[in-house]
Order: sequence, then structure tokens, then C-alpha cells
Amino acid sequence: MQNIRVTLVIQNCPVNRFAHNLALTVKNISDAAQQNCDFVVFPEMNLTGYAPADLSNAVALDSGWMDELNRLAQKYNIAILTGLVEKAASKKIYATHLVFRPDQSVARYRKIHLSPFEAPYFSCGDDVKVFKFKGVHFGIQLCYDAHFPELSTAMALKKADIIFIPHASPRGTPEEKSASWKRHLTARAFDNAVFVAAVNQVGENDAGLNFPGISMMLGPDGFLAGENIAYENKMHTYILDMSVLEQIRTHKMRYFLPNRRANLIEK
Repeated sequence: MQNIRVTLVIQNCPVNRFAHNLALTVKNISDAAQQNCDFVVFPEMNLTGYAPADLSNAVALDSGWMDELNRLAQKYNIAILTGLVEKAASKKIYATHLVFRPDQSVARYRKIHLSPFEAPYFSCGDDVKVFKFKGVHFGIQLCYDAHFPELSTAMALKKADIIFIPHASPRGTPEEKSASWKRHLTARAFDNAVFVAAVNQVGENDAGLNFPGISMMLGPDGFLAGENIAYENKMHTYILDMSVLEQIRTHKMRYFLPNRRANLIEK
């Protein structure tokens, strides 16, 4: 399998400034495309900003602005992963991440695990999805989702090669966030033999929250493949050697999923 180029975008995402955030997202997509990336990944709720109690921030999925992102995915032959607070036709509110790919309909992942601060306002998603682009199978989790190991395992069992984990995780310094991620995201990568890519919002969001800017790539061996800290909008492209997956998954003592005794665990 060929190398895959993944651009993780650390983005400032003010609340109730959808047009501003969309314009910045479009610019970042174009800039990322100049780095010949295959995937460009934005933080959780980058289009709407993160303020769980402010439901006026929710946005319906609308062809007007979505057509622009579809056009860019087609133009640059890339997958675009971007997030928002979604107001569904049912009037339910979801934390949603959208997937734009050339010649495919828009796909979405709705956050399955809601934090105690989000649960009073959002509805839970209930679909564990794995998507495909350029021969790569990938899953999406959103922030709090990553604390539930079985979700990563479920995606790995559905043949995920990469799990993207966009965050809207406030408080703390980038160094503190880095230490936190390394405690649990390394385990998600190592236990399931998948790449794990995480990225956070950055800076003040006009709603009283401040986000430590960081992106991180972990290899399927559980080792850190790259990390970037930022105090303003910044992107970094990580080059993934996908042959590492085959090396680990054909090793009797480094690939654990085939020996998992699901019949006992799922009783």
C-alpha cells in the first residue's frame, strides 16, 4: 500500500461565526492541497465552534455550503473531514463530523459518547462507521469517544487502518493535553494495530473557552509518529507508511485482534 499524506489542521473556531469558520476552512483546504495531502482533517465542531449549551449554534446540513466542500474534494482529489453542531430534520442536535470525497455522497459520523457537559443538550449517534478512500479504511471518533476502548476495537474489526479523532477539548496547556492523549491514544493504536490521528481546536472561542492547540499522529505500533503544538491556526502534514500495517498484522506476537475471545467478552 502506498504512503498516505494526512494534513491535520489546528484551527481557531469562534462560536456563532459560521461564515468566518467556513471561509477559513476553505482556505485551509486549499493550502493543504498544495502539500499534496490525501486527507485534510479539522477539529471537532470547527465550523460552528464548541459551546454545548448554545443550541442556537446548530446548523442544518445544507447544499449551499456543502456544495463548496464537495467541489474542493473533487478538485483536489482529497478527503475532507470537517465538523459542526448538526440540527437534524428531527430537530435533534448532534455533534457531527462530515466526510467529503470525490464522486461520493457526503457521509457523516455522529458522536456516540457524550461527555457529562454535552449530554443535556446533544443526542447520541448510534452507528459505528468505517469509510474508505484511496484504498484506506478509516473511522472517526470525536474527543470523549476516545475514552471507550471498545469503540476503537469495533472500528478495527471493521478493517479500519486509521482512526481520526478530532477534538474540541478545552483547558490546560498543549503540553498537558499531549500528556493526556499519550496516556490513552497510544493504547488505542497499539491494541488495535491502527494509526491514530488527533487534532484539537486552538485559542479563545468567544464563549469563555480556551483550547490548547495540538495535533498528534500515532503509529500502529503505539509509538509517537509526530506531534505539533500551536498557539494559533496551524497545519501539519504527516506522511504515513502504510506498509507498517502489514508488518504488524502479519506478526504473530504484535497483532492481537485475531486471538480476541469475543464470545466471553460479549456475554
